[in-house]
Amino acid sequence: MILVFDLDDTLYDESRFVESGFRAVARFGTQQFGWDEQESLAQMMGTLAREGRGAVFNRWLAAHGKHSKALVTACVRTYRHHKPALSLFPAAASLLPSLSAYPLYLVTDGHKIVQANKVEALGIASLFRKCFITHRYGVRHAKPSPYCFELIRRREKADWRQIAYIADDPSKDFVGLNPLGAQTVRVLTGRHRHVAAKPGYEARHTIPDLSFFLALLAEMERG
Repeated sequence: MILVFDLDDTLYDESRFVESGFRAVARFGTQQFGWDEQESLAQMMGTLAREGRGAVFNRWLAAHGKHSKALVTACVRTYRHHKPALSLFPAAASLLPSLSAYPLYLVTDGHKIVQANKVEALGIASLFRKCFITHRYGVRHAKPSPYCFELIRRREKADWRQIAYIADDPSKDFVGLNPLGAQTVRVLTGRHRHVAAKPGYEARHTIPDLSFFLALLAEMERG
């Protein structure tokens, strides 16, 4: 079986990356204007909790009377290009090396530089035959598009039934693969763990976290 893993909230806690990025932007505020880094970070995290990511930098700059399109752009650039300090979920750190007998791949959506920095920070590239960052192939090929999975299928000369995707987001991760006959596995980790999937969007299998995957893999291989 060919095992394909998602990245964010599947292999590591994405909220750690978000906080790391906000801290980098808070540091930018200190360097540019002398603002207190911890106060800036607390403000950004508060806005995130109340309103989501979209308004964070706008609210922070406006609170200091410094809002401008150029400064928002600078904040976004700082966030995207910073080098995060990340670690795998313990279950992922234990699981991935134990799967060396299988063809392993990574398929992840998101900004090309951001996702590449995450892979580098986690030190996992060598565990996979190839890491597919979907946006490198055009945003239209992001999930739920099966485009990158088709590249894997051709590379491995495999049938769709031989491919398993292990991911966390029921809004996009499984709906494109289920009709093709691929195995889909949802891990209930990260910010989507309590989301109820729409009809047709749920994975074929669900596990609480990756420590349960080896048992499921044995079951899938028995057919």
